[in-house]
Amino acid sequence: MRPLILLTVASLCSSLTFAQPNSQLTGNSQVQRTRSDDKQSVAKPVPWPLQLEMRVPFEPTAFPSGPYVYVMYELHLTNFGMAPIALSSIEVLDADAETAQPIAAFEVEQLETMLQPLGGKAISEPKDRLLIADGQRSIAFMSIAFARSSHIPDKLFHRVRTAESVLEGAVIATHHTELQVLGPPVEGGNWFADDGPSNDPDNHHRRGVVIVDGHAVDSRRYAIDWKQIKDDAASSGDPRDVRSYYSYGKVVLAVGDGRVVTARDGLPDNIPGHGDSFHPAVPITLETVAGNTMILDLGGGQFAYYMHLQPGSVLVKTGDRVRRGQPLARIGASGDAREPHLHFEVTTSSKLLAGEGVPYLIERYRCKSADGGPMEPRTHELPMKNSVVAFGEDHGK
Repeated sequence: MRPLILLTVASLCSSLTFAQPNSQLTGNSQVQRTRSDDKQSVAKPVPWPLQLEMRVPFEPTAFPSGPYVYVMYELHLTNFGMAPIALSSIEVLDADAETAQPIAAFEVEQLETMLQPLGGKAISEPKDRLLIADGQRSIAFMSIAFARSSHIPDKLFHRVRTAESVLEGAVIATHHTELQVLGPPVEGGNWFADDGPSNDPDNHHRRGVVIVDGHAVDSRRYAIDWKQIKDDAASSGDPRDVRSYYSYGKVVLAVGDGRVVTARDGLPDNIPGHGDSFHPAVPITLETVAGNTMILDLGGGQFAYYMHLQPGSVLVKTGDRVRRGQPLARIGASGDAREPHLHFEVTTSSKLLAGEGVPYLIERYRCKSADGGPMEPRTHELPMKNSVVAFGEDHGK
């Protein structure tokens, strides 16, 4: 789903940092240099504390996938001063550790892809992202990958550096919500996790921050657009015909026991198209953006969303109770869908876009990562962006 995108995306390769146990981070040769300058930076007198507010509106929950445990969140930086602030680095530290050694350090080149000013401001030069104008806010999209053998800190805090100042703050927890273990939302093999969890520059889910009810939220933080593929293609035949897509009409399943809080049907499929060739069947509004929709109350304040369903395929109604694995509907191309796919996410609200996206775990599947390689069994993990996944007995061979 691509509604109301206010923020551009940042690169996973450049902004994702890997934490190793009892050692510095890999892939960041500047960490040692930065730490060696600590005394000089901290000791340098400043006429007034840096007028930069650091805030994390929604604390993260660490989740496993493959060899790593990931922590993803947004660090909001607001300049309350009367002059621009130029950032030089952001460090992340263990709030409970006795030493002040960073577990992650993001330098200039990385920050250029991680930072995004508010308001959809066009940035012509990447270095301009490091500058927060007076009275302005920028969001740093944070993503840290810990090796499975690493200690995952219970709390993190942040150190922001400029040429003249060092500021510490924004203490957050890393296990904010329950990681629910769910069944698969679809069945069979060759399912492509399009725009699944990542920090990539083209991931419209990860950067899907919008204002709802007066709050900045990202319900799509961990969303996945499930598309079935064959030979790396999503369709065969006329690309303007929904029936040419392998995903179209495939059954979607209840990922857990729960109560249906929304079951919407009746919106038509779109004719597939991207860019200027996309002409939605109905005007895209807050009421139609998700298309035909199912929302399932999973309990514990978490809700599973199924979007862009095939018209006439919804099998349940609001108030029904369903069991895990029960067929709910079929994949379509309704709402803001450029081609048939299932947009699936778990959030903290039954109101569209109003909740915060939370991670979850799929009990069992087989997976080939975006880097290729053989299909491997996964248990209690969340697939990452561009994984190829097989559910059930179909191992995708």
